[in-house]
Amino acid sequence: MKILITGTAGFIGFHLANRLLERGDEVVGIDNINDYYDVNLKYDRLKQAGISRAAVLSSPSGEPHYVQSEKHPKYRFIKANLEDRDTIDRIFKEHQFDAVVNLAAQAGVRYSIINPHAYIQSNIVGFANILEACRHNGVKHLAYASSSSVYGLNEKMPLSTSDNVDHPISLYAASKKSNELMAHTYSHLYGLPTTGLRFFTVYGPWGRPDMALFLFTKAMQEGEPIKVFNHGNMVRDFTYVDDIVEGIVRVIDNPPAGNPDWQGEKPDPSTSKAPYKVYNIGNNNPVKLMDFIKAIEKKLGIEAKKEMLPIQPGDVPATFANVEDLVENLGYKPETKIQDGIDAFIDWYREYYSMVNV
Repeated sequence: MKILITGTAGFIGFHLANRLLERGDEVVGIDNINDYYDVNLKYDRLKQAGISRAAVLSSPSGEPHYVQSEKHPKYRFIKANLEDRDTIDRIFKEHQFDAVVNLAAQAGVRYSIINPHAYIQSNIVGFANILEACRHNGVKHLAYASSSSVYGLNEKMPLSTSDNVDHPISLYAASKKSNELMAHTYSHLYGLPTTGLRFFTVYGPWGRPDMALFLFTKAMQEGEPIKVFNHGNMVRDFTYVDDIVEGIVRVIDNPPAGNPDWQGEKPDPSTSKAPYKVYNIGNNNPVKLMDFIKAIEKKLGIEAKKEMLPIQPGDVPATFANVEDLVENLGYKPETKIQDGIDAFIDWYREYYSMVNV
């Protein structure tokens, strides 16, 4: 297939692009390479896929300029913003994609409290541009990143896609819920097959520097204390990035059809008579934060200095994914053990920063 992936300089997008290229798909990647976190890490991810930083930086403004991968003949990259409607429209018209995976977004729960406008532009305006481009260019399936954050104040565990999610507690979560609503509208009005993917605390090699595993590893290696929020009384359904990618690939290959059993009297939010579906992709095995820290300590051989703090605004104390429909519909359940995933991340971290700091 010819597949567009937005956010290919990002953590999940980088891994997904490599996986799809390995199986022979043609991939076009988009990313604006913003400075929410270290752009050097983003360019180094692209470099792994054969996209030259110099070529990206020398791209002329105006018309979309494609940078050809030096490693993969079927991979081209464009530096662009989803909010740039004209550029997005031109890219779609030129390529006529079979499928689109929208992973580009302004990430981060707490940053949405500080800079809400960034989330409206990227996550709402940008997503609207993607939906319109899919509608007008015959895209057969749009898969897009949602988030476990949409569950907000929900307390019934495990968190199910069939539960109501009308009480988000951050603008980031609200923007992701909005994406699901917008997608359903396009599925209903125009028959566009859409699948929303609620990711649960993704971690692994090439991960984001603002996430707990990265922050903890860095601080512990440098002899600094780690910040332990909610005094350690947190539970997360940590999901290894390879498991996330496997879930996305299976979703791409299985666009939703309308659910003939859906009833408006008892509406299931995860499905519809329209070609629309929402899945959780989580490990289905929640881990206590203190046990997560112990696994890092075991791999590093360092006991963490802990600064115990109250819960942060916009954060939730627990996540736990119900993945029954993922198993039933796609025959897949994430299974990477937490110690194995942490070990793989720390091996990457040590190797990457030994090279960067030379």
